[in-house]
Amino acid sequence: MRLTLHTDYAFRTLIYLGVNSDRLIPLAEVARVYGISVNHLVKVIHGLGQEGFIQTIRGRSGGIRLARPPEEISLLDVISHTEGDLVLLGCMREGTSKASNREFECLLECGCAMKNVLNKARLAFLKTFSGKTLADVITPHERRLLARRQEELRNAS
Repeated sequence: MRLTLHTDYAFRTLIYLGVNSDRLIPLAEVARVYGISVNHLVKVIHGLGQEGFIQTIRGRSGGIRLARPPEEISLLDVISHTEGDLVLLGCMREGTSKASNREFECLLECGCAMKNVLNKARLAFLKTFSGKTLADVITPHERRLLARRQEELRNAS
């Protein structure tokens, strides 16, 4: 299973904000620390803000910050927001049938054993994130590495 780059950037942003929860963070700072395109990150930030994971403050002294404590941000909720339904095959999409969508037409569709196996794998994957929060993935390791990266960027300026 593979998560999209959008989800990767969302998690990185949330971790960075969790590590630096004492201040507003300029979007460009997150982009610089991770080496992410600002334009791409804007889309990620917009979605995280709309979904209530982060607060965005506009203006000269604006920035972004977590909208709630890391213990209240579910990793499963973030994935559900950024990935949507996480179907593995087109034929697994709700409401998809031979009649409604020729693109996903499959001779084996009725009673397909592969579809059942893939659905079990998807559910097991999602279960891994169930009950896990942002706080669970903000460890001393992340704090140390991000602090080192911030220092490197300060020294390079």
